[in-house]
Parts: sequence; structure tokens; C-alpha cells
Amino acid sequence: MTQTTNTIQSGPKKRNYKPAIIIISTVLIGIIGILSGLPGVEDFDAFDVTLLPLFNAIFNSFTFLFLLCAFIAIRKRNITVHRRFIYAAFVTTTLFLITYVAFHYLSPSTSYGGTGFMAGLYYFLLITHIVLAAAIVPLALTTVARAWNMENARHRKIARWTMPIWLYVSLTGVLVYIMISPYY
Repeated sequence: MTQTTNTIQSGPKKRNYKPAIIIISTVLIGIIGILSGLPGVEDFDAFDVTLLPLFNAIFNSFTFLFLLCAFIAIRKRNITVHRRFIYAAFVTTTLFLITYVAFHYLSPSTSYGGTGFMAGLYYFLLITHIVLAAAIVPLALTTVARAWNMENARHRKIARWTMPIWLYVSLTGVLVYIMISPYY
């Protein structure tokens, strides 16, 4: 008697992005955490370092706009346009991270000089921005990994959290810059 085996083709093999997500998230958050405690480079005068926070705000503005366009595109079920705007948001976020790390390596920390309600608002925005910015790294990477693996239901489930958090982080990054820019 012969035994037949039924094999089911499950499509392309899914990649395990979890180790890369953990490594990238840990390294990025670790570097930023370490830089926040460093005093900054003494006597750096190759260029005006205070331009870097302006670039941070510009990159965050573009990230916000790209994410908004990606959200509109997916609501219209235009996956190709959605994907392109998400990739654009990743590019501007990466550029933000580069200028952010460079600024905090090259410059001492800047204190907010406002008082009263504005100081409370600034610190609320800053603290929520920092906490959610740390959370968005693994969230965004996991969300895109699920899309790459064609895990559409799981992608949608996490994207419902990732998109508003990432929008908040990019918008509050701009607001924090606007509020602290007079003190650079």
C-alpha cells in the first residue's frame, strides 16, 4: 500500500525580520540615549550646527506630509501610491535621524527658556514625543515587515496603531522645534 502525501503550496517563504528589527531598534534608541547624556563637541566650527534642528523640522514636516498622503492613498485603496509614500516617509525619517544624531553629537543640549503654560505645553509635547519616538522605531519596522511578508491582516492591525503614533511623533517634532528654536 502506498501512502500519498498532500503538499500544500503556501506561497513565497516569509522572512523573519524580527532579529533585524530588534537590532536596529536597540542600536538607534541606544545611540540616541547615549547622545542625550553627552556634553557635545567643543569648538566645532565647520558650519553653524544650529541649522541641523531646522533640517530636523523640515524632515519631520515631510514625514508628516508623506504619512498623511499614504493614509489618504490607502483609504482610497491605492496600495502602490500608499507604499511609495510610506517609503518616502522612511527616507525622510532616516534623514531626520542622521541630522538629529549629528546635532546632538556636535552640540551641547539646549534648554527651553519659556515659562508658565508654554513651558508646561513644551515639556508635555517633548516628553510624549520622546517616548512615542522610541516606540515608533520597532512599530514602523514591524509594520513594513508584515507588508513585505504579505501578512495583510496583521499589517492592517498594527498599522492602525503605527500610523497615528508616527503622525504624532513627526508633528510634535516640528512643534518642539518651533517652541525651542529661539533658544538655540
